[in-house]
Amino acid sequence: MHKLKRVFWGALVILVLLWLAAEPQPLGSGSFFPLRERMVQLSGVLAIGCMSLAMILALRPRWPEPWLGGLDKMYRLHKWFGIAALVTAVVHWLWANGPKWAVGWGLLTRPQRGPRPIIENPIEAFFNGLHGAAEGLGEWAFYGAVVLIALALIQTFPYRLFYKTHRLLAVAYLVLVFHAVTLMKFSYWNSPLGLIVGALLAFGIWAAAVTMMRRIGARRQVQGRITSLKYYPGVRAIETEIEVPHGWPGHRAGQFAFATSDVSEGAHPYTIASGWNAADPRIVFITKELGDHTSRLREKLRVGQDVKVEGPYGRFTFDDDCPHQIWIGGGIGITPFVARMKHAAMSNVAGRSVAQTVDLFHTTADVDEEALGKLAADARLANVRLHVLIDARDGRLTGERIREAVPQWRQASIWFCGPAAFGEALRRDFGAHGFPVEQRFHQELFAMR
Repeated sequence: MHKLKRVFWGALVILVLLWLAAEPQPLGSGSFFPLRERMVQLSGVLAIGCMSLAMILALRPRWPEPWLGGLDKMYRLHKWFGIAALVTAVVHWLWANGPKWAVGWGLLTRPQRGPRPIIENPIEAFFNGLHGAAEGLGEWAFYGAVVLIALALIQTFPYRLFYKTHRLLAVAYLVLVFHAVTLMKFSYWNSPLGLIVGALLAFGIWAAAVTMMRRIGARRQVQGRITSLKYYPGVRAIETEIEVPHGWPGHRAGQFAFATSDVSEGAHPYTIASGWNAADPRIVFITKELGDHTSRLREKLRVGQDVKVEGPYGRFTFDDDCPHQIWIGGGIGITPFVARMKHAAMSNVAGRSVAQTVDLFHTTADVDEEALGKLAADARLANVRLHVLIDARDGRLTGERIREAVPQWRQASIWFCGPAAFGEALRRDFGAHGFPVEQRFHQELFAMR
């Protein structure tokens, strides 16, 4: 998380510093209206810069994954840049319109304008002639973007509608690019600020085009077919086995993929709950009924159905050199650990046993004896020490209970997947006891909106 914060705030600081370098008089001559003009420019640069970065991250590029810690972290950064774009765009709109309102209310006096200087540069003159259209179209695109970003942040807004409406942000973005290119102070284009903003806009336009053509992740998609379905009523979860005979590059335990079973619903991310065996190319997803889409899967999916799978993504892959690992799976967050145990079991059979010892804590409010039996069997085959805590019977899992059960916790690494608030509470608890959480507490941020 600290790396994400550094990237986020670093991007904002760089844009501000570049603007300061390009603007000879950041605060103007001391009167209000010159200040207002510069604040309109600064807020506009920040808004279009943040929106461009959000558009680029929406393409799910692979190259930042190792550096940022996985696609789940990249989507968190995408969300932050989207919120920052919304906030700075509102500030931009207020700086542009607030003084006009104040003049109309008699609170400010508009300064007298002298004759406009003749614009000799033909490109600047061309842009100047488009100011009226850019202002009008930009304002309407701003209103649309505000609504679309707000809908994306409302978790109760159905995913199937979010999937359809969120793509419209690409259209709004293209209009806002026209607004920004036309109205950004012309002298900025000859500065490093103009170079960086131009690059961001170019990549953002490409991202918008890919989004509108529905080609995000197209090169990483393969066709699969459902070979079996198993429902666990006690935990309201469905296990889906998909054959991917051609094109799947293989995956590591702990990674996830996007699956599309209904084009109108779009792609949904699911953690892969199986190891990889190239001789038997299959992927297993375990999906809990949590929302409008997942609650209908049991009715919609059928054996033999074609499914599009995209991936794999993620860096929650259990890579470290600690002698001991502590795994914590809250509810359906047990999925990546199931995959890792199946991988370990295959390694044990092949004579490549893992040297690390592992304690797995699975805490759940729901109980399905068959599912728990399979989990226990997987743990035995992988030589993993399993601790199952059922909320109604055993109470809540705490850092203290983990430390009591695992005396060597100071030398271990912790891998957590489950409710975000639960993970943050454990992170704070272990951090308060001197555990190096930044280096050895790994948490999947599995929230794609």
